Amino acid sequence: MTKEEVFNKVKDIIVDQLDVDADKVKEDTNFKNDLDLDSLDIFEVVDKIEDTYDIEIDTDEGMETVGELVDYVLKQQTK
Repeated sequence: MTKEEVFNKVKDIIVDQLDVDADKVKEDTNFKNDLDLDSLDIFEVVDKIEDTYDIEIDTDEGMETVGELVDYVLKQQTK
């Protein structure tokens, strides 16, 4: 999968799970500062991404932006 494909899927998950405006979700979008998500919101997104890609996401990695999450998913896909 390409980075663009993963980004688009992650973006769709964020928009669907949290009813966020799609225009607000970019690679440099910060989960807390830009989208005002709390830890429960982030958990919902992470849980859905784990199910979608059949991976385990270490939430201690300190991912703060959509791009960091996309990069993490890509890294897990290549393992």
